[in-house]
Amino acid sequence: MDAKLSPEQGLNISGIGLASLLALGLSATALTFDWMANRTPWQAMSLTLPLLLCALGSGFIGHLVIPVLQALKTGQIIREDGPQAHLKKAGTPTMGGIFFIPVAVIAACLLSNFAKEVLAVSALTLSYGFIGWIDDWQILRRKSNKGISPRMKLALQVGFAAVFCIWLMFNQPTNITNIALPWVSFSLPLGLLFWPLAGFVLVAESNATNLTDGIDGLAGGTVAIALLALAVIIAPTSPGLMVFCAALSGSCLGFLAHNRNPARVFMGDTGSLALGGALGAVALLTNSLAALFILSGIFFVETLSVMAQVSYYKATKGPDGKGKRLFKMAPLHHHLELTGWSELQVVGTFYIIATLLATICLAIAPF
Repeated sequence: MDAKLSPEQGLNISGIGLASLLALGLSATALTFDWMANRTPWQAMSLTLPLLLCALGSGFIGHLVIPVLQALKTGQIIREDGPQAHLKKAGTPTMGGIFFIPVAVIAACLLSNFAKEVLAVSALTLSYGFIGWIDDWQILRRKSNKGISPRMKLALQVGFAAVFCIWLMFNQPTNITNIALPWVSFSLPLGLLFWPLAGFVLVAESNATNLTDGIDGLAGGTVAIALLALAVIIAPTSPGLMVFCAALSGSCLGFLAHNRNPARVFMGDTGSLALGGALGAVALLTNSLAALFILSGIFFVETLSVMAQVSYYKATKGPDGKGKRLFKMAPLHHHLELTGWSELQVVGTFYIIATLLATICLAIAPF
């Protein structure tokens, strides 16, 4: 019997291995910090129980929902000018966010005993997920890469951000407008300037996470790492939101059971916009914007690569109306693919970078 594996089988095992290592690493991290804080891992207000419960729940429900998405013909439309290896992904169901986001939201609300801050963050998360669903649905309906107009998408994001900020004004924690800087002994007082910043954070974080979602397992894994690190950082002061972050991190892990390379489903804007909104909302409520900035390093660089690409193209546009490209393709992960990196190399490298950023945050966080 020939014991050699085909390239597809080898890739499949590598994808499973990468997702498994991430799941083991995050589970060990949750157990360790629960032990350090004298929390039992099976209690509702812990890191471990929400993480594992949502990972299992999301993974199981995915087996039920993905065939339905396939039957509804929600196959992803692939850009022809992108990496050629992506063309074989055409037809893979998208809108996976419709099952793993609600799993985390429901679990977090139940485990936190419907704490008002958890309800508020959950509402913002679902609202941004709804924007993403509209965009995904329009893409599928039109059978193109164009969903709702960028202006409409931005207007909806700003609108929901404004509603959240209004709620925050009347339910704000003490000194929320003073941005805490964990590596120094003072805060940065912003006063009224905090509110436009808050709206910008929600919109920018959701769009940055959305741009990162372009390779199997990339957004799901990097966001899972950022969420669990944020959960650890805010645990001493915001146990309810700690549970929310741990639950959403676990739900991302369950989603990766289906989204790791080769993916059986994509999260779509339904998932990516919701994840970014959740990160931004939690950071605002817990005065963790400095930590969020570090944890979002990958999302930030991905966004900068797109901005730089567009700006450079416009600046070098000649009489023929064509400009030069700074990258082979933006965002950055596509550029790396087109320079010869495999998807798994990109994802593995980004996981390592996300872990390093999380470690830096945990090292400087004032526990």
